[in-house]
Amino acid sequence: MSKVAIIGAGFAGQTAALYLGSALGRDHEIAVVNRSDRFLYYPSLVWVGVGHMKPERTRFPLQPVYDRFHVRLVEGQATRVYPDEGYLVVEASDSHEETQVAYDYLIVATGAHLNFAGTPGLGPEEGTTCSICTMEHAAQTRDQYLAAVERMMHGERQRIVVGTGHPGATCQGAAFEYLTNVHKDLVKRGLRDQADLLWLSNERNVGDFGVSGVRVRSNGRLTSSEEFLTAIFRDYGIRWEVQKGVRRVAPGRIYWEDYDGVEGETAYDMAMLIPQFTGSPIRYINKGGQDITEKVANPAGFVKVDASYGLSYDELHNNPEAWPATYQNPAYPNLFAAGIAFAPPGPISAPHVNPNGLSITAAPPRTGMVSGIIGRIVALNVVDLVQGREMSHKERMSEMFAACIASMGDSLWDGAAATILIHPVVPDPKRFPEGNGRDLSVSHMEMGLAGAWMKRVLHSTFIWKLKGNPGWKIIPE
Repeated sequence: MSKVAIIGAGFAGQTAALYLGSALGRDHEIAVVNRSDRFLYYPSLVWVGVGHMKPERTRFPLQPVYDRFHVRLVEGQATRVYPDEGYLVVEASDSHEETQVAYDYLIVATGAHLNFAGTPGLGPEEGTTCSICTMEHAAQTRDQYLAAVERMMHGERQRIVVGTGHPGATCQGAAFEYLTNVHKDLVKRGLRDQADLLWLSNERNVGDFGVSGVRVRSNGRLTSSEEFLTAIFRDYGIRWEVQKGVRRVAPGRIYWEDYDGVEGETAYDMAMLIPQFTGSPIRYINKGGQDITEKVANPAGFVKVDASYGLSYDELHNNPEAWPATYQNPAYPNLFAAGIAFAPPGPISAPHVNPNGLSITAAPPRTGMVSGIIGRIVALNVVDLVQGREMSHKERMSEMFAACIASMGDSLWDGAAATILIHPVVPDPKRFPEGNGRDLSVSHMEMGLAGAWMKRVLHSTFIWKLKGNPGWKIIPE
């Protein structure tokens, strides 16, 4: 009997748990270590953050799902992994007592550690800015937003800044979606003229999103995500400032450096800024008791996998095979990483270091659909190994298709959404030179009411899938 452990029950971990439980659960031991006993559907937190969705609609209990799939839930925080001896240590969420979970195969799918500390003054706990990166944070953001709405109703103008709060942050898409939902909500309330909305980002261009932007063919001409999204900003009266890395935050002030090394500040009454994402602070210990974390993970805490590390950006950009295919750790072949937890070989967007030596570079996104796909690949490869076969599932991000639907108001009658399809996620300029490395027959951008319906359908469909309900396998990741 084999033992498989998964750390994390986000998109990657939950997808892996379902596939492993379905294939192996009756005959082998599958355990999921997670800090909470509930799954959280992160994409809908933008609606929680403007008060349009109750927090409980974004969550469901894991135990009933795992009971059906013969998966054991271990609630707590994984703190240490002993890869030579095949076990990990979990600190219980309530008592802080430590227990051991043995494994023959380990999947690290921890998601992101929110590095608010990387930007002094950032975040809802130690700082004065908001976040929608957890359910608790989204609820706090909702309360701050509604307080700002109350002030606007009394004639007080509000400066609302949304974007990234670190020079190396990612997840610009979620921030963009939150900003446009704020705009739509204020329009409905008749308060839009009382708010100054600003997009503040570390991107090279508006619409870069950490994936080097997107080009599509529309009405016989090539158009870019920069043109597409700046048109939306102009239509909505949203100002934008890009190429800026936030260095610190004080009450009412955001301090940044730009591409040219110029320092400046931006005033705000409310700010929702995405922090830098780093790997989970798990330590890896060898059988001699020595800390070998640097052997397993990169300095940011992301687990090293079958990627080509150390390449220059130009080398990486022209070598799509440098991206991992199986997400297997080279030092420990029974250890895999999925979703945000794996260490990318480098950025997708071109890096920039300003004259002061500050890197202002959007990190590569690995959330949502990408996380689910990688969770499936890793799980099926573990199934192969447990059943005595060679791994047969491979898919690089330079081969992967992804879709992003950014809602602009959640109404099914007068809402809208920007729908962006890209293939591949990591550009392959040799295969698709005309599309800046993307397949122009697949990549697509549009905005309209249909996208709002699709976004709402995805909320229900993916929660259905991730509950392991009938037909879950036929719903794409």
